[in-house]
Amino acid sequence: MSGYIHLDYPDLAIAGLLVVANAALSIALQLGLARRIVVAAVRMVVQLSLVGLVLKVLFATVSPLWTGLAAMAMVLFAGQEILARQDRRFLGWWGYGLGTGSMLTAAGLVTVFGLTTQLRPDPWYHPQYAIPLLGMVLGNTMTGISLGLHTLTSGVVEQRAAIEARLALGDPVRAAMLPMVRKALKNAVMPIVNTMGTTGLVALPGMMTGQILGGVDPGEAVRYQILIMFLISGGTAAGAVAAVMGGVRRLTDPRGRLRLDRLGPKRGA
Repeated sequence: MSGYIHLDYPDLAIAGLLVVANAALSIALQLGLARRIVVAAVRMVVQLSLVGLVLKVLFATVSPLWTGLAAMAMVLFAGQEILARQDRRFLGWWGYGLGTGSMLTAAGLVTVFGLTTQLRPDPWYHPQYAIPLLGMVLGNTMTGISLGLHTLTSGVVEQRAAIEARLALGDPVRAAMLPMVRKALKNAVMPIVNTMGTTGLVALPGMMTGQILGGVDPGEAVRYQILIMFLISGGTAAGAVAAVMGGVRRLTDPRGRLRLDRLGPKRGA
């Protein structure tokens, strides 16, 4: 048996019973996650349904304007998610702009690179290729940036005394902040490194699995997945470096002083 297998709504409802089981388990064990599980599942269904409708329109029009607007909307929503994951946020525009700008630059450049040099659809901005590719790169870049910024801001606050001591002894800002920068970048890229290390023997990624279920030759699906993983790796690293270095710049000033006053209070404190 080969080819595309059609799924009906009853099929999805049956699979949804697993989510109900998760919520019931949370209630039974008093984990306090039942509501969050249900809300997350409903939110996912609504979002994916809306995305499906939007993609139908985009595929029918193949307009660079509408493709660009859809891509920008994805970046803006992802930027809000980065902000939401920070315990200590930069005050003012930096709180939203640093993560969003880094992600837009890194994911955008990597996506355009993949479309114009490897995939080469006609036209290169065709939404059938551009939007899914951007979505995969964007999701992982968002995770890397959020982890990097969270590690940087939390670490600098915790190590404030040590950093200020090094600055007082005459160390340049770059040297004093280097341990935190290294830790932040390591935490940012580690998820994609772990994913690449287990992809294939341990886990079959969603894109590859979807192509195979859709009837694509396994060898072709593997090549696509390798390309995607390389692009994701590049986007995550570039975005994390941009965000972390931008964060270091914001947390210091030209006089070599630590500026924790540019961070908001810890959430929930």
